[in-house]
Amino acid sequence: MSKITPGVQPPLESGPPKITVRQQYAGGAKAVAMAFKHAQKRMGAVRGVRTLARLNQFKGFDCPGCAWPDGDDHRSTGAEYCENGAKAVAEEATAKRADAAFFAQHSVRDLAQQSDHWLGHQGRLTEPMILRKGASHYAPISWDDAFAHIAGKLNGLDRPDEAIFYTSGRTSNEAAFLYQLFVRQFGTNNLPDCSNMCHESSGTGLGETIGIGKGTVTLDDFERSKLIFVIGQNPGTNHPRMLLALQKAKRAGARIVQVNPLPEAGLVRFKNPQEIGGWIGEGTALADLFIQVRINGDVALLKGIMKALIEAEDAEPGAGVEGAFIDEKTEGYRAFAEDLRQTSWAEIVEGSGIDEDQIRAAAAWAAETDQIIICWAMGLTQHVNGVANIQSCVNLLLMRGAFGKPGAGACPVRGHSNVQGDRTMGIWEKPKPAFLDALGRHFGFEPPRHHGVDAVEAIKAMHKGEGRIFFAMGGNFLSATPDTEYTAEALQRCDLTVQISTKLNRSHLITGAEALILPCLGRSDLDTQPSGPQFVTVENSMGVVHQSNGALPPPSAQTLSEPRIVARLAEATLGAASAVPWAHLVDDYDRIRDAIEAVIPGFDDYNVRVRRPGGFYLPNGPRSGEFSTENRRAKFTVHEIPVHALEPDELMMMTVRSHDQYNTTIYGLDDRYRGIYGGRRVVFMHPDDMADRDLGAGDAVDLTSTYADGVRRVEGFYAVPYDIPRRCVATYFPEANPLVPIHQVARRSNTPASKLIKVRVHPRRSP
Repeated sequence: MSKITPGVQPPLESGPPKITVRQQYAGGAKAVAMAFKHAQKRMGAVRGVRTLARLNQFKGFDCPGCAWPDGDDHRSTGAEYCENGAKAVAEEATAKRADAAFFAQHSVRDLAQQSDHWLGHQGRLTEPMILRKGASHYAPISWDDAFAHIAGKLNGLDRPDEAIFYTSGRTSNEAAFLYQLFVRQFGTNNLPDCSNMCHESSGTGLGETIGIGKGTVTLDDFERSKLIFVIGQNPGTNHPRMLLALQKAKRAGARIVQVNPLPEAGLVRFKNPQEIGGWIGEGTALADLFIQVRINGDVALLKGIMKALIEAEDAEPGAGVEGAFIDEKTEGYRAFAEDLRQTSWAEIVEGSGIDEDQIRAAAAWAAETDQIIICWAMGLTQHVNGVANIQSCVNLLLMRGAFGKPGAGACPVRGHSNVQGDRTMGIWEKPKPAFLDALGRHFGFEPPRHHGVDAVEAIKAMHKGEGRIFFAMGGNFLSATPDTEYTAEALQRCDLTVQISTKLNRSHLITGAEALILPCLGRSDLDTQPSGPQFVTVENSMGVVHQSNGALPPPSAQTLSEPRIVARLAEATLGAASAVPWAHLVDDYDRIRDAIEAVIPGFDDYNVRVRRPGGFYLPNGPRSGEFSTENRRAKFTVHEIPVHALEPDELMMMTVRSHDQYNTTIYGLDDRYRGIYGGRRVVFMHPDDMADRDLGAGDAVDLTSTYADGVRRVEGFYAVPYDIPRRCVATYFPEANPLVPIHQVARRSNTPASKLIKVRVHPRRSP
């Protein structure tokens, strides 16, 4: 396993980054300056300002970055976006073009030696390109020939399940609905998506306990909450607009508890750029309590908080738990409470790395209110016990009766802009029978009933030769997935790989025997069909469905919308076997939305309601206090505290994002909130762990992970002393993904466990 294939991993950097002190606040004048710097550089000054002015506005286009919601009734006329949202738009709306001449100039081999940062800055893709078997360069191909080529390969498979259809969270509701319809008419449920790699543990954990795999709060709940936990999340970088909601909550009297192995600037202090104090003042202090849990110490910490509540309840009934709520709305409390009583404080302190007094302080705050929100992201989901992490959050909320009332509930903060909407539209490898019944009834066919493969299972299937065609609706699958070398081998064993994309990425360069790149419109692009200009719809983190209207001229006359690409592929592949009027549906997206309304509950009067400013909320039982489980009761669950046996020289590694990236898109090489400039191949370490290895700041190191199937290795990293718990380290995603074994996944959700990998840090020796 310990091999490094040229081009599969990003190239080594020329030297160590500049290491400075970490920043103590997020936002402020610097954030504004960086937003406009990226906009001006990629789009030009005038075009950049005009484009950003439409971002997240009622009649504008939805940010292609994160899924944080916009206000229901109000949008700032100044700037309804954050620094990283501006970067995302600047990347998509760049004036540069990667056309046929670009691909003629650069071989695939040469492109693979470039960094992800360089690849992403070569511009928008402009026309279909094909990499034929044995060729060194991509070459142009017409749309008709591209669809015929793909259809021929699909129809030549021995069985439909030999094709795998991946979906990125950028895809609109309309495109996602048509895509899953085509795939199921083709005959498979092989519909892995990016949810499999991020919040699948959230969906599984919430679905099993409260009956819906989505969050239960609205944006307004933040101003009504009295206590907000932010766990395993870095909103200052990954969801910067969330800081405004936290600022409002703080000013309304809420306490905020930050739980994370790393201190993050965005939860220390926020300088709101839309206020004078955000430019010349100190800003707003956010976290009242920072609990610096060790990696994967969250179950232990939450059990400690809940044990303290049980002890308070045992001493004085009514002092720790909401008994009436528990009796009326839940089940499983007795076994859950007894487990807490039997769990020792020694286990809790050892498992979490937190003193009992600090845990009791957080519990005391929780005992005072039932208006509690718990927010989380991948710091909780990407663990072997990821589902247990989420259900532990639910347990705490249930103890305090913190569902179905203002200022209370569960808040999984989704990453990509429509990842939640794609799942609602049926992008799932395990579709529910009711959905398939409705889909088949409306379109007159029998959908396949057997489950398909998720993202990890898809990689394994391709590696074994059971997945022969890989088709991706957006994304950068190679760089987003675990075990990079293994995933590369899997993709290279395919007969054909196809990518619907806006820009170049590494997945275009590590391909099957043949490969196609199909250029599509972005969120900011004007989409014109025979009936006129179209809008698409998306669903945000809080279950609001709203419209998005692109306005920029498409990058070329040959760029098609994702719905049009799906429709033409379906026509070419299915032919007379499908009675779906594909072209008719895409000529006017209202027709697609009519079909969605007919199939999916909650979309009544879709075309009417989505035209209202702000859109509409989808049904959410737990939000109103009615749980959607079979017996209408929420479920307490019992979970053990994880124990990690480390060898003397092993450390626990988690992957994180820098402030200059979004998912696999690298905007730049700085992480200014953490004080890193000019490099990404870094490993954040406790100074004592560095001293144990005789390492100084900026020393070159290699990292290895050792599992039953062998040793994995990444090279050319640099040690950075940082405020992180002992025996814990952090590295950037995707540079450290090769260390994550394909089999290291969350139980029940199968999410890659990228937040705890046992590694060794080796001083790098001169060759």
